[in-house]
Amino acid sequence: MEPFRAAVEAGTTAIMPYYGMPVGLVYRGREIEEVGFGYNKQIITGILRDELGYDGVVVTDWQFVSDVLIGGRHLPARAWGVEHLDRPARIRKILDAGCDQLGGETCTDVLLDLVRGGQVREGRLDESLTRLLSVKFELGLFDNPYVDVDHAAASVGTPEAVRAGMWAQTASVVLLRRPEAHPWPRTVYVRGMAQEAFDGLATVVDDPAGADAAVVRLAAPFEPRDDFVLEPFFHAGSLEFSADVVSELADLAAQAPLVVDVTLDRPAVLTPVADLATVLLGSFSSSDRAIALVVTGHAAPRGELPFDLPASMAAVERSRSDVPGDLDDVLFARAPQPPG
Repeated sequence: MEPFRAAVEAGTTAIMPYYGMPVGLVYRGREIEEVGFGYNKQIITGILRDELGYDGVVVTDWQFVSDVLIGGRHLPARAWGVEHLDRPARIRKILDAGCDQLGGETCTDVLLDLVRGGQVREGRLDESLTRLLSVKFELGLFDNPYVDVDHAAASVGTPEAVRAGMWAQTASVVLLRRPEAHPWPRTVYVRGMAQEAFDGLATVVDDPAGADAAVVRLAAPFEPRDDFVLEPFFHAGSLEFSADVVSELADLAAQAPLVVDVTLDRPAVLTPVADLATVLLGSFSSSDRAIALVVTGHAAPRGELPFDLPASMAAVERSRSDVPGDLDDVLFARAPQPPG
């Protein structure tokens, strides 16, 4: 509850409850209905609005009401707990729960029929419209809706903004391993990143045997999947690097000190990489230039891990996915959390 209290106190104006539904949840002595959160009046009105005092916009997650066809594939509505209800009944339940906007839906005809038939009061729609329009008025969208193109061109991408952005990118890099005596490279062999990133920082060579360091950027491992709608857009599956990747790293490490950066859009099993790398970094989509600045000592990495990095996939499989910090074999631990 604490993050939501803080969000409400900070003046948050829009919240989207997730698809999931509570199962076996008892709150203050009352059983919570086992329906998706966007349908759940006890959660949206009872807790979020009445208890926490939130009066901003609540938008359901996408496709709560209607089945759709995307890319030739059937995507059923995420109507968890109310699959038996038809579309009009689902909309009525969403509005009764206290939501204001239907995410990803185009069934205005169904809603209008409910109003015409007296099943939904116009006054109920006015409540949601007031919340939605208030945000737009507060932003001044009706006062001066047109962008000053000249001002935009002069204020975007200024040298100060670019410097601040680059500092943020380099500062977010996590230094997982680097011997104190390891010198900053002046000649580098590069793989997995643009050679131009090292312009003015180090000389790029074609042979790793002639380099002060072999610098490699890797993406966190994942298994491409395309069985379900939207699945190709997300990374899932094993966190282990393939044997081919590890073999290539071993070959480079035999020729020059190995510097590896792994883009951690998800955790990764870095054990075989850590065994080979002299310097090991974790980053979060920083640019190649930002990594080059860190690798050559021109910028200091200050990032901290937001999650544990497991020592093996077996440790991941033993852990409980719904319990934070349940890994029993951690290679690199997440940063300590601040008290409170």
